[in-house]
Amino acid sequence: MPLSERIVVDSEVLAGKPVVRGTRLAVEFILELLAAGQSQDEILRNYPGLTREDILGCLSYASHLAHEYKAYPIPA
Repeated sequence: MPLSERIVVDSEVLAGKPVVRGTRLAVEFILELLAAGQSQDEILRNYPGLTREDILGCLSYASHLAHEYKAYPIPA
């Protein structure tokens, strides 16, 4: 699924943080909920405007960032 279908960045919304399209829910917030152990079902129950595809979009966005990150160790 293309990220642009689910995740958007708008400088007028949450200071330009990536959010789930059509909401003010930041991707980082959804990821924090998942990292804290909340299930997808719990998140969907607490935020009825979200869909499973939105949560997968957040995970896809995080995966994209992880693939883009490059660390270059400094030789000792």
